[in-house]
Amino acid sequence: MYYFCLMFKKAIIFFISGFITLQLCEAQQFFFRTSDLFQRRLNNSEAGELNIYQQRSMDTLLSRYVYAHKMVPGIQGFRIQIFRSGTRNARADADKVRIEFISEFPEIPSVLEYMEPGYFIVRVGNYRTIMESTKYLYMIRRKYPDAYVVPCVINYPDLNTK
Repeated sequence: MYYFCLMFKKAIIFFISGFITLQLCEAQQFFFRTSDLFQRRLNNSEAGELNIYQQRSMDTLLSRYVYAHKMVPGIQGFRIQIFRSGTRNARADADKVRIEFISEFPEIPSVLEYMEPGYFIVRVGNYRTIMESTKYLYMIRRKYPDAYVVPCVINYPDLNTK
């Protein structure tokens, strides 16, 4: 009888902990619906109506895509790499190249990056397309002949420029 009570208590504890775990893990959580993306907030009464007919699984996929890409601090684009070194004093050399670049091209943003296993890299610009980066590449190659275009995650473009 004692063994039965002990097993019953363990089963109750196991059931309650499993129930709590299931409540915390919402497997098909919808962050938003696709129709919510296309809602317009207009002040006039002539606003139209948008009806989207699709499976609920599409909302799940879209929500997962947005959630997965929310962690990325930018968008896919291109930069121009002007320096890379893995020597002992690579950090100091990279700083010198970056300062020299900023004084030569103050309107183009530059980034100093560290790449495993011990390379310091100076990349410049935030270009959405390879055509845009190529235009600046020819201008930068006059000063840095070994420069080349690399795909990377860039900062979001400033849409409030005049």
